[in-house]
Amino acid sequence: MENTVLMPREKLLQFGATALSDAELLAIFLRTGIKGCPVTQLSHAVIQHFGSLRGLISASQQQFCAFKGIGITQFIQLQACTEMTKRYLLAEIKQRHLFDQSDIVRMYLQTEMEQYEREVFLVLFLDAQHRLIKQEEMFFGTVNAATIHPREIIKTALFCNAVGLILAHNHPSGLAKPSASDIQVTKQIQQAAQFLDIQVVDHFIIGKGCYFSFMENDYLQDPKQDLFHP
Repeated sequence: MENTVLMPREKLLQFGATALSDAELLAIFLRTGIKGCPVTQLSHAVIQHFGSLRGLISASQQQFCAFKGIGITQFIQLQACTEMTKRYLLAEIKQRHLFDQSDIVRMYLQTEMEQYEREVFLVLFLDAQHRLIKQEEMFFGTVNAATIHPREIIKTALFCNAVGLILAHNHPSGLAKPSASDIQVTKQIQQAAQFLDIQVVDHFIIGKGCYFSFMENDYLQDPKQDLFHP
């Protein structure tokens, strides 16, 4: 019996959205192709041109609309979809216990921070159930001991009665590998927080399509220890 090739819509209904490739998901989003180029062919061409879905989503309006077959309507719709995803993830981390939802936190931070053009140090302040109380961009510029002030983080934590912190900063260069300064700053914040029984739950570094979690890589050691020589 000859195999039937399912179109993206039918494939989604039968197997779920996770079974679709990036190009197939984009084909559903685009809905129609252009003259001489069906939507499945167009979606493959778009993905190839921008390199990935991330490349497409992060493209400027001018870059996006310069590709034949997609225009301002698709740009607006895609930006709206991205913002809805961000708001959904934010709502999730406000309601859930974050210790059990590290993937949701990571996805939210990637959506929030990947497009920053300069380095930003962001803190999520958590309550006793490890739910989000508030989010604040605390510092800007290169992350090092001179620019990050742990006392300002602790002051904000006390003001909002936070007992847990999730730290995050981005690397606009694209790589998510922690530097010596990243490690030292984390240690300093841990040391400042421990005196008030505030826990640093994790520190995420967000790169371009990648991330690094201090917790997942066992970098959140006892702050009294030397992180360089455990």
